[in-house]
Amino acid sequence: MPSVHPSAIVDPAANLADDVTVGPFCTVGAEVTLEAGVTLLSHVVVDGRTRVGSGTRIYPFATVGLPPQDLKFKGEKTDLVIGANNVVREHVTMNPGTEGGGGLTRIGDGGLFMVGCHVAHDCHIGDGVILANNVLLAGHIHIDDHAILGGGSAVHQFVRIGKHAMVGGVSGVETDVIPFGSVMGNRARLHGLNLIGLKRRGFSREEIQALRSAYRMLFEEDGVIADRAEEVAASFDGVAPVMEVLAFIRGKSDRGLCGPAHPGTELA
Repeated sequence: MPSVHPSAIVDPAANLADDVTVGPFCTVGAEVTLEAGVTLLSHVVVDGRTRVGSGTRIYPFATVGLPPQDLKFKGEKTDLVIGANNVVREHVTMNPGTEGGGGLTRIGDGGLFMVGCHVAHDCHIGDGVILANNVLLAGHIHIDDHAILGGGSAVHQFVRIGKHAMVGGVSGVETDVIPFGSVMGNRARLHGLNLIGLKRRGFSREEIQALRSAYRMLFEEDGVIADRAEEVAASFDGVAPVMEVLAFIRGKSDRGLCGPAHPGTELA
């Protein structure tokens, strides 16, 4: 049977795996599913149509699954799905989706959500993502695998952040961040590649050099980036990380592309 502290309130309809631990003063709603090995340490609220993946640990005063902070939300049935082996620290809030945004907020596996982070409605977060203390995500944001957001950064709704990107602390991000990019500032501008992250993730010297060359072609030469992208595609055909950047640039965007701080390249 699950281990439930006597002071916790768990709705009888909730679905708890046998080895779930629910600590003191936690509250678990009727439509919640807690998979194998989930731990709620204490004073945690999990409500709504929320599924928490196996091995995830949620720390005191975190609140997940309560209604979105969206005036258009009228109580429709929407979902929050949190993947496996995440660490959700104190005072984190995560909201389910809205009908207008697809009805789903999804968190991948193996993420770290530090103290005071907010993940708003209809966000889609990949695997291995790290949100440092007090990161704020507005609605409809897509963050791809292994991106890192520094403490106190805030991201505008509908922004996309690519794989292995790095957002500097206390940055305001209002445009899309390319995979492997490093951005900072208010408002955030592109300051090169996340070279430290690339090395930590085991990218080869050749791949990193190709990315650096492609970056210079895309962002450090005059002209329209769409034209530069064609040149990069021809020059680096078959280099997977470069193709990842180009696919991201060519993808659908509601916010435009985060470019370098210096004038020159047109991001049209």
